[in-house]
Amino acid sequence: MGTEGKVIKCKAAVAWEPRKPLSLEEVEVAPPKAHEVRIKVVATGVCHSDLAVLRETPLPQGGMHTFPILLGHEAAGIVESIGPGVTKFSKGDTVIPLFVAQCGECEYCLSPKTNMCKTHWEEFLKGVLLDGTSRITCQGKEIYQFSALGTFSEYTVVPEISLTKIRKDAPLDKVCLLGCGISTGYGAAINSAKVEPGSTCAVFGLGAIGLAAVMGCKAAGASRIFAVDINKDKFPKAELLGATDFVNPKDYEKPISQVLAEMTNGGVDFALECVGSVEVMRAALESCCNAWGTCVIVGYVQEKDMTLAPLTLLLGRTLKGTFFGGWKSVESVPKLVNDYMNKKLKVDEFVTHNLPLEEINEGFDLMTSGKSIRTVIKMA
Repeated sequence: MGTEGKVIKCKAAVAWEPRKPLSLEEVEVAPPKAHEVRIKVVATGVCHSDLAVLRETPLPQGGMHTFPILLGHEAAGIVESIGPGVTKFSKGDTVIPLFVAQCGECEYCLSPKTNMCKTHWEEFLKGVLLDGTSRITCQGKEIYQFSALGTFSEYTVVPEISLTKIRKDAPLDKVCLLGCGISTGYGAAINSAKVEPGSTCAVFGLGAIGLAAVMGCKAAGASRIFAVDINKDKFPKAELLGATDFVNPKDYEKPISQVLAEMTNGGVDFALECVGSVEVMRAALESCCNAWGTCVIVGYVQEKDMTLAPLTLLLGRTLKGTFFGGWKSVESVPKLVNDYMNKKLKVDEFVTHNLPLEEINEGFDLMTSGKSIRTVIKMA
């Protein structure tokens, strides 16, 4: 009514430069252009990927993110207005933004072999929308939108192919986490590793993604699930989500791969690396049994190369990666929301802290200190 077609001024947490706290600012959010949707953000999670941008983690194709940038990509909200040509969304729809688009028309979207989308990839990396620009400005400067989303703001504009509609009765301060962390870990076990009933699994790293991977292993019917982390305080939550065995590498002088091999008579069937460390990636792979063990890389790292001996793979191990847990985003996230609402999927257990936007930097502090699993920022 009062805002459609107009610039909206609202609060946002802007990253003006790397390795500095976010700054609470008044930003201007322009109306959506063709095939775009402007949403009122209700809740957004603080994810490790946001921290990686602040720490200047290189982009997959090389280079760095451009500042100033509006971080945030794990969110839920309500459609405020739609741009020309948008037919799948209406004002008032309840939605989850998606950092993996699904146009439904490109070669990748039409293939059952991947959940990636070619249409959106370059813009996703650059932090702009499909026309190469951002819809958000502050103090006269264009503010880049992380993953072409930028949800650390009361309002944002996203491409329609990066958005999915969900049921209206879902609690947005919970299901926002299905926009990234929980879906990624859960899907890594079910879709990418394809964990089998009766198998043995090891999950390395018990942040939100790792804990969701534990949950996925349990849902797939694994008989033993080893939770591996140097922070023993994470073990009770892992047990709640399905872990059966708990291993702290600091408790052993031997390499963790050797420890797990001795515990499992030769190695686990499936290993999921959810840390983002090349050293842990190699340890996870070497923890798999020789003949058929599968290791899935879930954690993101770009600063170092992973090295391994060819014999590590030659005898039958498989090493693969996953992005957003292999889910076709637009069609899968509403189903995950339904699973949560039908008590088939745990989400509430991941939320350890709720904060207002004004205290978002505390959310990053809680993450880096290991005191949180997920902090959810609730907008006013």
